[in-house]
Amino acid sequence: MALSEAHRDSETARPLVYRQSIWTRATHWIWAISLFFLLLSGLQIFNAHSTLYIGKQSGFGFDNSVLAMGTVRTPQGLEGRTTIFGRQFDTTGVFGLSGTRENPQARGFPAAMTIPSYRDLATGRVVHFFFAWVLVATLFVWLVASLVNGHIRRDLRPTSRDLAQLPRDVADHARFRFRHTGRYNVLQKLTYCIVFFVLFPVIVLTGLTMSPGMDAAWPWLLDIFGGRQTARTIHFVTMTLLVLFFLVHIVMVFAAGPINELRSMITGWYRTDPETTGDSAS
Repeated sequence: MALSEAHRDSETARPLVYRQSIWTRATHWIWAISLFFLLLSGLQIFNAHSTLYIGKQSGFGFDNSVLAMGTVRTPQGLEGRTTIFGRQFDTTGVFGLSGTRENPQARGFPAAMTIPSYRDLATGRVVHFFFAWVLVATLFVWLVASLVNGHIRRDLRPTSRDLAQLPRDVADHARFRFRHTGRYNVLQKLTYCIVFFVLFPVIVLTGLTMSPGMDAAWPWLLDIFGGRQTARTIHFVTMTLLVLFFLVHIVMVFAAGPINELRSMITGWYRTDPETTGDSAS
């Protein structure tokens, strides 16, 4: 009984605050689902030609590849090779050549990382384009709602005071020390601004640049991104940065308290530290 009462007193000392609006919560989960399908279907599309280039053209007459996944025949048999800026790495079993010894598969990314798991470029493109438009529509809804309810101005815009606290927040994150007050800290603000206002627009625009149908409507996209091949490479790099953001985000959620963080993103309510100032991390 004493333990139960102590637990209740502890919870009472940590009040709940309404942290996330319904618009933020709904778009957050739609983005999570969309990015999952976009990633795996995008790797299916990448496998159709598992080489990236810098420049407006590619082919046998050009030497402008920056990444390539393929196979080479050796005295021991086929081996997977990944080439990055001319430097080769043996990636047998993961990139270039995967599957089993009895049934090796020459493909960039292994079957477990693509949608569908088998070779089907047409289905991969359908899935990719569908969730791409879901992502764009959700981003538009989030932007309008966040401008109307003040979420961007109030919660995401870094202030001079925030920037002054940046060294302390970096040190706290490095030591996994978090303050829970229901407000974003400066690292969160900077990161979310980069994701929402840099990475998302870049990945959408480079995706449009790769579409031949956009050449007539928006030919300036090819000039901005240096051609379709460069746009494809930027698209891939941006996707990689979003994956890294997702992984760090998940680590921070678990480090800062997964129950509290998930409750905030499901119900909107967040339990704060008693009488503290600063920002929470997730």
